[in-house]
Amino acid sequence: MHSTLPILLSASILACSPAQACSRALFKNSEGSVFTGRSMDWMNATATDLYLFPRGLSREGGTSGDTLKWTSKYGSLISSFYNAATADGINEKGLVANLLYLSVSDYGSPEGKPTLNIAAWTQYVLDNFATVAEAVAALEKEPFRIIAPVLPGGVAASGHLAISDSSGDSAIFEYLDGKLVIHHGPEYKVMTNEPAYNEQLAINKYWKDVKGDDFLPGTSRPADRFARASYYINAIPTKLDSAYAAMVPGQDLDAQSIASVLGVIRDVSVPLGISTPGQPNVASTTWRTISDQKSLVYYFDSATSPNIFYVELGKLDFSAGAPVKKLPVSGGQIYGGEVSDKLQPAEPFAWLPDDAASAPVPGDAPEASENTPGA
Repeated sequence: MHSTLPILLSASILACSPAQACSRALFKNSEGSVFTGRSMDWMNATATDLYLFPRGLSREGGTSGDTLKWTSKYGSLISSFYNAATADGINEKGLVANLLYLSVSDYGSPEGKPTLNIAAWTQYVLDNFATVAEAVAALEKEPFRIIAPVLPGGVAASGHLAISDSSGDSAIFEYLDGKLVIHHGPEYKVMTNEPAYNEQLAINKYWKDVKGDDFLPGTSRPADRFARASYYINAIPTKLDSAYAAMVPGQDLDAQSIASVLGVIRDVSVPLGISTPGQPNVASTTWRTISDQKSLVYYFDSATSPNIFYVELGKLDFSAGAPVKKLPVSGGQIYGGEVSDKLQPAEPFAWLPDDAASAPVPGDAPEASENTPGA
């Protein structure tokens, strides 16, 4: 898919600091249910909408030249980013993918391989794989090369990808010094942004020795968020808690788990309107998602709405030939409860073009700032 840069993707949004502020955490309870939560932190509204993509869609990688081409094997429900990228989502098999920023990414040269725009990376995984093990086996062969467009403001799109499946398996994909690095295993539950993942693990080891029930770092820096999320995701009850059951009679373990994971993600979120001079990695959380990978339910928690809403994937039509559908979330819409019947037919969005740096910028776009962070 090729197009001009969407009008909302202004220079002020994309001329961002390399320090970013999203978080991801994975949880499995004693009954085997798996939940993945993530936050999206950004200085401006992200114009996020939800899209239903059915099976059988003809796709291409959004790059000039030898772009990757595929047909979607699985249907998915995703959260877009400026209707130019897939930032987050779950497919009909319970595979979840979360794209977070990583400034030190180095994707190397194409080396004669097909290319894939980073805006399409998350969607490629959701379209093609049912499990983490299947995705790792395919992607470790590096069948394509990521292209990270240079955005208005001279900043390269850059990120690392976390995936998880309904068994609780997990993997982190990063490109460092032109080489793909994969961390694969259910122990890799938490990911934030900077630094590279092996360094995140080393920093977190220090905080494990400190013991989180004695002290936890409280800032919004990625390393501090990693420490808090790691402590809490391992501390929340895996079995039905008697105090919770007494407060909410009739609720089950999965309901408690959803509430607990949401609590962890909110703990590493930043309230709207918060920013710190000289610390551009502190950006407001604009939305959060929780994916229930056993029951196939996608929860969306907007920071600008009083309600959490959710979509039951079992009520969606993912069959080949079914229409692409969209649920507008940006623009002040407020939803509550289950909203699968509110998705309406729509056209698929086009990937962020790989010549985004030369795309026209809206004349009324606010001035770019060095303190404008991303996700």
